[in-house]
Amino acid sequence: MNRSATAPANNVLPPPIERYTLLGWIYKNLFNTWYNALLTFLTVGIIYAIGKPAITWAIEQARWEVILVNIRLLMVGQYPIEQVWRIWLCLHLLAAVGGLSWGVWIRGYRIWGLLFLISTLGLAFLPSMSASASRGQLIALDIVALAGFGLGRLGGKRLQRTVINLWILYFPLVILIVRGLNSPEGAVPVVPSNLWGGLLLTFLLTVVGILFSFPLGILLALGRRSPLPIVRWVSIAYIELIRGVPLVTILFMAQVMLPLFLPAGMSIDRVLRAMVGIVLFTAAYQAENIRGGLQAIPYGQYEAAHALGLSGVQSTMFIILPQALRNVIPVLVGQFIALYKDTSLVAIVGLLDLLGIAKSIVSQPQFIGLQREAYLFVTAIYWLFSYFMAYLSQRLEVALGVGER
Repeated sequence: MNRSATAPANNVLPPPIERYTLLGWIYKNLFNTWYNALLTFLTVGIIYAIGKPAITWAIEQARWEVILVNIRLLMVGQYPIEQVWRIWLCLHLLAAVGGLSWGVWIRGYRIWGLLFLISTLGLAFLPSMSASASRGQLIALDIVALAGFGLGRLGGKRLQRTVINLWILYFPLVILIVRGLNSPEGAVPVVPSNLWGGLLLTFLLTVVGILFSFPLGILLALGRRSPLPIVRWVSIAYIELIRGVPLVTILFMAQVMLPLFLPAGMSIDRVLRAMVGIVLFTAAYQAENIRGGLQAIPYGQYEAAHALGLSGVQSTMFIILPQALRNVIPVLVGQFIALYKDTSLVAIVGLLDLLGIAKSIVSQPQFIGLQREAYLFVTAIYWLFSYFMAYLSQRLEVALGVGER
């Protein structure tokens, strides 16, 4: 019998023009039927109708000096200029760890790495970067990222655990560097949080919210499934109470109502109050996401863990919880992205995050009427970091085989 006659139809390869050429891909995905071709032409027409005037405005009419003049305010707020070297140190550490991670884990997508390097060099040679120090720091970012990438390629999989530990240590170290120390020498003095602002404050609120809401959400999810009634009732009460009110209400309570209940002469930092409010709010939603993952685990997994002689805590920590977290990675990262965008609400309670700084600079007399430029810049930053987190989530899902095994 002819073996080719019995081969399944799905093993038949398409014609070479559809496999290897851009023209074949375009035909197969955009023009393979008459209605797909019609939708393609309609979509191109809409993109042209919207994109042409938008690009014309951005190149010829927009006054981007509102961004160039206030770039330092947008990035770090009123952080002391003599201490800005700390922010550059954090960025260089991020470039080193990011380049190392790229070299260890990511084997393709070189175009994205090149875009990062080119964009950084482009920023370095903008007219607004007249200060040689800023220009040198931006160029150094590329050098550090390339060095980390090269080290990651040389080390390969042997460095995976090291890179994970570096990411775990990075974020607490950033907070320590930004805040400073009460050292006798005063080399790294404490910078009050009321001087933090712009993207720096947005980033710190997001990092603290993610670092502390995630473990708290795990505890609440386990507590809601606990056989102990008091633990289960307290967890349910907390989750339902927090989920029943908007985040802005919790922020107002933390900023306005909490000081009324403190002893006389005692005060809590405003940024710390905002961080606590964001952590408590996000943890309630994370708890429900994680609880959904726990409920998706078959009961046979619990029985198998007990059959191996594992205690309840051991079976939860080593068998059940890792599988549950793996199943809800998309939902968890989606909540982290929502947390990142929700930090803009702190502008309502008087903290000058990225959005708050943008509102303040468009009220300057020389920049009145330039709201579109300022808010478009802020929108691009929010989108960039949101897309980055979504991309990391997709890579993590592929690495762990979510939905495949």
